[in-house]
Amino acid sequence: MKKGLYMIFIGILAISMTACSTGDNKGLSNTKEPASDALSNTKKPVSKDGKTVVTLAMPGSLEPSNYFVQSGEYGFFQTVEKKFEEKYPEIDLAFQFTEDNAKYKTTTNTALLSGKGPDIFEISSLPIEDYVSKKLLLNMDEAIEQDKTLNKSDLQTNILDVLKRSGSLYAMPLGFNLRVFAGDGDILKNTNVDDKKWTWKDFENMVKKLGEGGKERRYGLAFYPAESVFIDLFVGRYSEFVDSSTKTAKIDSPVFVGLMNQVKKMYDDKIMTGDEGASIFYSSNGISKPEGLMSLYEIFANPKLLQQPEQTGGARVSSSAQFAVQVNSPVKEEAWKVIAFLLSDEVQALPGRTGFSLLKSVNEKQLNEIQKQVKSGTYKLSSGKVPKVSDEQFTQFKQMIDTARSYQSPDMEVYAILNAEVSSFFNGQKSAEEVAKLIQNKVTTFLNE
Repeated sequence: MKKGLYMIFIGILAISMTACSTGDNKGLSNTKEPASDALSNTKKPVSKDGKTVVTLAMPGSLEPSNYFVQSGEYGFFQTVEKKFEEKYPEIDLAFQFTEDNAKYKTTTNTALLSGKGPDIFEISSLPIEDYVSKKLLLNMDEAIEQDKTLNKSDLQTNILDVLKRSGSLYAMPLGFNLRVFAGDGDILKNTNVDDKKWTWKDFENMVKKLGEGGKERRYGLAFYPAESVFIDLFVGRYSEFVDSSTKTAKIDSPVFVGLMNQVKKMYDDKIMTGDEGASIFYSSNGISKPEGLMSLYEIFANPKLLQQPEQTGGARVSSSAQFAVQVNSPVKEEAWKVIAFLLSDEVQALPGRTGFSLLKSVNEKQLNEIQKQVKSGTYKLSSGKVPKVSDEQFTQFKQMIDTARSYQSPDMEVYAILNAEVSSFFNGQKSAEEVAKLIQNKVTTFLNE
């Protein structure tokens, strides 16, 4: 196991918390401050050449270090703009970036609450529950149902369903990432694992039994810091500890303290280790495309897909970006055309779009192509080896994608507080109760700011 997995987890969370801005300039650009009053709610904005202007706002800059422009992402948005305007020549789609994320959150939130702001905006780090309760966002369920351009049967509805708030969908992701847990199939072949019901205690007993049975000591997870395991479990149970709608937290509760002690005990008992070693299991929060599933074969020759202990709802889902439409936008209908276009096969299959596709056909096509290459012996891992992947395994990959229904949406600020404070418990500087109380106070202050 690599400590890099922890950084992947941090990156995925950071990505999923990004936000947006707006402006009235044409095309992709750096905008220092969103021009939140650029749109009137009574008259459609029109460009110099007579086109209806639709702004799509998001955070960041066009610097290479910015997430949205890494790995050809800037080219992706350029391509989306070009292809959309070819399909809808009467619409001028204007992407806008705001470099300072904190400024974005403040100015965009203020603009939206005053009935102004962008037509479409990235909403991950904004208070979506507040917007839904104030009826500021377009109900996308209704829009999807009425849209004749969408192949509704091809949508990954399992993903869209878990992103709903108050029973309806108000934000559309570009794609989604999967949290994957797997074991060494060769070691587990004579072990009966009921991963739909197993607990962390079952996990501990299994590791104790199997860890000493081979030529070398095997850990449940190796090279994986205790802090990362704890934060991963916290994220999976986020709604138990933080309620953004009521702005309350239960982080100083016995359950939270117990979770901290539970993780620490697994490290004290050598069930897991942050040091280098051989693992029985593998955990990744950063698998974002079908080809990424083949990384399991970099770890184990015969990986076995499992649900993480005490997890329900299939594989856990995260999203890199989610876009909402302001319900009071004067170009609401045109803005929805942009969202629907992002769901088209033309866009979902574009290189540079991050995450698994929201279209079943795109995911299946990509997996089928990998399967074909594996069978022909032309698919190679980064090590140069040709993996042995059964047809049954590819079927399981497809089932995992189609049945992923577990989703939590931790606020990045809450995550940052935990990341900064929990290490003082795991390195023995403070008690679990002291750390929990400190985190509770900081999170409560943040929620009520």
